[in-house]
Amino acid sequence: MNLLDGEAIAAEVQKELSERVRKLSMNGVVPGLAAVLVGDDPASGLYVGNKSKAANSIGVYTETHKMGADTSTNTLLGTIKSLNQNAKIHGIIVQLPLPSHINSDEVAAAIALEKDVDGAHPTSMGRLARGEEAFVPPTPLGIVEILERSNIQYDNGHIVICGRSNLVGRPLSLLLQRKITGGNATVTVCHSKTVGLEQYTTQADVLIAAMGRPNLITKTMVKQDAVIIDVGTNRVPDSQKKQGYRFVGDVDFDNVRSLASAITPVPGGVGPMTVTMLLSNTVFAAERS
Repeated sequence: MNLLDGEAIAAEVQKELSERVRKLSMNGVVPGLAAVLVGDDPASGLYVGNKSKAANSIGVYTETHKMGADTSTNTLLGTIKSLNQNAKIHGIIVQLPLPSHINSDEVAAAIALEKDVDGAHPTSMGRLARGEEAFVPPTPLGIVEILERSNIQYDNGHIVICGRSNLVGRPLSLLLQRKITGGNATVTVCHSKTVGLEQYTTQADVLIAAMGRPNLITKTMVKQDAVIIDVGTNRVPDSQKKQGYRFVGDVDFDNVRSLASAITPVPGGVGPMTVTMLLSNTVFAAERS
């Protein structure tokens, strides 16, 4: 069993990004990333902090715009408009979830297309669906990067994705079936309403779990020598931990790992790659500008 170390791969990619940032700086360009945080959700604050820390470590300039939970849609859109016009900023992310009174689709559509490093703009998603160049959400990009840098061949293979979100499942399915090398897979997308999930997962050469349900994928749902990519990050109670909880994936790791030819851990698998590919999108946006 090969443990797919997302932290090690992320470090490798970030080293490459540092060199690209250095070359940009020689031409007077410093890639800039702006994060907008609405409300005081602790997890969201932690995520934004981690993204800023990783960005700064490779020489990317960052700004964080914190706004109250009662911020109006118009005020938020005004902040985005200002960032769209700011030449120092090449990438903009609005941390989700947003307060219930704000329409996240409207917010995503307000971000300038050339700064949509989260790949959330409807035009970005439409271009991806058409096979055109577009910003792709960082998590799917990170998964593809893990597969490619781990020399896992999935051309002409059967990939089963459990999850259909706009941030992971849908864009990932489009990436994996592109008519290019590093594509051409037969992709099945399952979801929370799929009846008889096991009949699909046991067919997968590569199984990707992204439904947000702790330990959903059990040993009986995986075929021998499958590659397992676990996107889930679920907090479960654990009295043995100082904080009273721990994080687990969507895959029952301890029991599934004996069947898998390769598997990502949680934490330390897909998570570090998500942050890294956000930075990759930002550096690319700066290069393109």
